[in-house]
Amino acid sequence: MEEDCPLSLKMSNNKSLYIVLITLVATLGGLLFGYDTAVISGAEGSLQTYFADSLNLSSLVHGITVSSALIGCIIGGLLSGYFSTRIGRKYSLVLSAVLFLFSAVGSAFPEFLFFQQGEPSIALLITFNLYRIIGGIGVGLASAVAPMYIGEIAPPHLRGRLVSLNQFAVIFGMLVVYFVNWGIARGQSTEWVNDIGWRYMFLSEAIPALLFLVFLFTVPETPRYLISKKQDDKAMNILTKLNDQTMAKATMYEIKNSFDAQKGKLFSFGKKIIVIGVLLSIFQQFVGINVALYYAPRIFESMGAARDASMFQTIVMGLVNVVFTVVAIVTVDKFGRKPLLIIGSIGMAVGMFGVAGMAFANVIGIGTLIFIIIYTASFMMSWGPVVWVLLAEIFPNKIRGQAVALAVAAQWAANYFISSTYPMMMEYSGGLTYSFYGLMSVLSALFVWKLVPETKGRSLEELEMILVRGRKEGRRKHG
Repeated sequence: MEEDCPLSLKMSNNKSLYIVLITLVATLGGLLFGYDTAVISGAEGSLQTYFADSLNLSSLVHGITVSSALIGCIIGGLLSGYFSTRIGRKYSLVLSAVLFLFSAVGSAFPEFLFFQQGEPSIALLITFNLYRIIGGIGVGLASAVAPMYIGEIAPPHLRGRLVSLNQFAVIFGMLVVYFVNWGIARGQSTEWVNDIGWRYMFLSEAIPALLFLVFLFTVPETPRYLISKKQDDKAMNILTKLNDQTMAKATMYEIKNSFDAQKGKLFSFGKKIIVIGVLLSIFQQFVGINVALYYAPRIFESMGAARDASMFQTIVMGLVNVVFTVVAIVTVDKFGRKPLLIIGSIGMAVGMFGVAGMAFANVIGIGTLIFIIIYTASFMMSWGPVVWVLLAEIFPNKIRGQAVALAVAAQWAANYFISSTYPMMMEYSGGLTYSFYGLMSVLSALFVWKLVPETKGRSLEELEMILVRGRKEGRRKHG
């Protein structure tokens, strides 16, 4: 027995390492998600000069251009259910990698084949937006499928941390692109950045996109998808690589039962769980996080920072984001999902109402930066990673692809609405704009407290059984 223990421990460690390596490959989708959504922060001012100002277009048109990738994110989110169910989780991620790569090159050189470089026009602006939308479709797919993939691979006691790693990758991708944008713009003239520099910012995304595409061919499909397609032998082979033999057989039995128990229609398990998933996604965006991420350099410039300095301050904000996402990774499987969300909502409300107060008082300075950091830190330790954990957990096996697709599409639609209306709202009143995001933070806390279930430490199939029992009990109470 004494000789067997080290071997057993070694096998367990090997399986854990295998799970972590698979997760790291999947999180490259999260990294590209963050990279693609934040690359616009460095290029946003140049795009306004290159397109909106030279063509005499309104701030609304510029807002739509900055947020155009989000149209693709909505499309990608909606399509994620179809692709993840038809071609699988793995090949949906492969498709997203291809879209990222195509968009990176196209956004950098939208003139390719059809236009003369250096001559902006409405047609060129539309073409640029189409390339950004294509990248957005990749983001929408990756944002839905990467957490789903990790959630279906991960054991229950590690699932919160491993899915949260995807959000860490999102934030790390943002931090990387903040460094890249700052490095490209540093020491260069404003004219060079407005003409050439922004192109290099978009083109730089091709490197992680290519790595993601290559590494995806080294990971397996998820057992739950394979079982849904009656490929039980392949599923069992992967389960034994992820678990010991006894646990693999037990997990196989649970998964097969879950697919046999209910029909695969979206509302087979009731409407409440779908509504909770959609509202989690909407609140994650209505608190205003992407305003802080997309327009960070402009916010810091309004505080009196020079362009180089404002981009450097986004790096400081990115470092804060990384640190507090690590806090979420460490605590999500210990404290649970609900406490983190409620604490985060309170912190976000303090941060946004603080920024609003400074705006009403027309005082812009270090205090504004502190409140923004309080706000983003609170989001990154809670609503940033934990929503993705919950979306990977709360939906039953048979409807997970469809339900996650709906929730993610709602999330990106909310993101698009908030991001595209921000310039127009700020023209009306900065104080009222930030007060709105603060109010949404308060409402998000009340929503979690009243409606969101705790999912810590349970298998996906166990959560499904709790949901089924709760629905049956609800029916009995109502006759």
